[in-house]
Amino acid sequence: MQRPFLTYAVITLCGLATILGWAWPNRPQAGDVTMPGAKFASVSYAPYRAWQSPLTKSFPDAAEVAQDLALVAKHAEGIRTYSALEGDYDIGALAKQAGLHVWLGIWLGSDLASNQREMAAGIAEANKHPHTITRVIVGNEVLLRRDLSVDALIADIDQVRAQVKQPVAYADVAKFWLEFPQVAPHVDVVMIHLLPYWENHPFNVDSAISHAAATIDQVKAKFPGKIIAVGETGWPSRGRQRQGAVASRVNEAIFIRKFVSLADKDHIDTNIIEAFDQIWKANDEGTAGANWGIWNAQRVLKFPLNGPVIEHPHWPDYVGIAIISGLALFAVGGMFSPGMALLAFALGNALAYAWAFTVPVIYDDYLWAGALINLPAQMILALFAMRRFAGGQRTQVSGAQTTQLVRSLLLWRVPRGFWRDWPGRAFDDLTFLFLWAAAVTQLMLAFDPRYRDAPLAVFAVPVVISGWRLLKRDFPGRGGWEEWVAGGALTACALVSFYIEGPLNHEFIIWNALALLLAAPYGAGILNNRVSPKSSVTN
Repeated sequence: MQRPFLTYAVITLCGLATILGWAWPNRPQAGDVTMPGAKFASVSYAPYRAWQSPLTKSFPDAAEVAQDLALVAKHAEGIRTYSALEGDYDIGALAKQAGLHVWLGIWLGSDLASNQREMAAGIAEANKHPHTITRVIVGNEVLLRRDLSVDALIADIDQVRAQVKQPVAYADVAKFWLEFPQVAPHVDVVMIHLLPYWENHPFNVDSAISHAAATIDQVKAKFPGKIIAVGETGWPSRGRQRQGAVASRVNEAIFIRKFVSLADKDHIDTNIIEAFDQIWKANDEGTAGANWGIWNAQRVLKFPLNGPVIEHPHWPDYVGIAIISGLALFAVGGMFSPGMALLAFALGNALAYAWAFTVPVIYDDYLWAGALINLPAQMILALFAMRRFAGGQRTQVSGAQTTQLVRSLLLWRVPRGFWRDWPGRAFDDLTFLFLWAAAVTQLMLAFDPRYRDAPLAVFAVPVVISGWRLLKRDFPGRGGWEEWVAGGALTACALVSFYIEGPLNHEFIIWNALALLLAAPYGAGILNNRVSPKSSVTN
């Protein structure tokens, strides 16, 4: 009777640990960080819904923009736009209807003919709505992108400034204002962007405000007598960690509230980026780029402007997924023991984590395809892991055999006896395929990391299984060059990533440690050389 009691106790403790493990990081936070005033002075407004994008030339109609502006008007006095051409609607008229003022943007790029059309449209719109459109911004980060020379930019600014009555601004990060001070005499407003998360040396949310204040003071000293405005500032609610800068819903609320307080105290014109999450930006800027909105892409406010903030408001749903998955895996395992209960709940939580941090960031067809492959593969691997460690048939399939199987399937050649043999070898095939996938992912993180997330959710189940294999000394077989290459590349690139990301990036410290864990069973299997070729299942 002692063993059943112990198993029930482990199940109960695992359930309680699951609840605590999801509840603690999602406790209410930042309730003591308050924001003065009932509304923002201005917010960046790009009108695209989740299924729309300037990249595909799919634009919202006037009715959708009117709905957006009515929503924005509840929490902001005005908006900043970026293009005078995109969309078939009159932004000045719609903003006036909603009671908003507009900082009208004119987009300048490397296409000179397009620039002329933008300027003509912006000039016409500004003159049509002289009271609603209070500033005209000629160019956004043109010098940062190096789309135009500084002389060409100045010529375009002068062309617009001569034909509108509103104050004219140019917007860029502070570094380029300091590098090209000759632009300042040609504008009425020096508009700077302050994005501590995207700095080459990022700042954490606690030091970001003091850094922003120091930058504003530096620009004021450089351009005495000029109006200094902040054209963009904000913080992403999702995305990769950059050194000490953590993208999160709580940190977004903290930064925005603190910056608005700073702007209010020092009387700084400020525009927050941005009103709504722009899903299309993930193509260029990764997950973080798609998550700067005060509202999400479905037009739901992410956090209250004052009061406590919860990082993942739907965390109880993930608790339910984790517990149900854990109990289901335990039942499938067929062995009533404390160890199997512990493994089942670890895998159940891994599946819940994979779902929670994959599904909300599926932004395009490629990500959909990846999720449709990865999530079922993790579920299947979890099922076969329970079967294996519950005392089912243990095979030792080499990486060479898995590679040959994949090659055959890609050529639409189903090996003889595949359906008979694969249930017995599925665990080894899937774990090796995840090892290869991790090695390729880690190569990209080592050589092109800026916009790539730590792939914790993609390998949640394989990480749990690798840990369990080490614990149970269930190592792969002899191995060949396939294991050496995949495991070696994963290990080497994880060490490179440790160096690149630095000691402040806790997210990538965790991921790189787990990447080493993924490779560890294969390294141990090679070193132990404990399985003879006779125990392998052949193709």
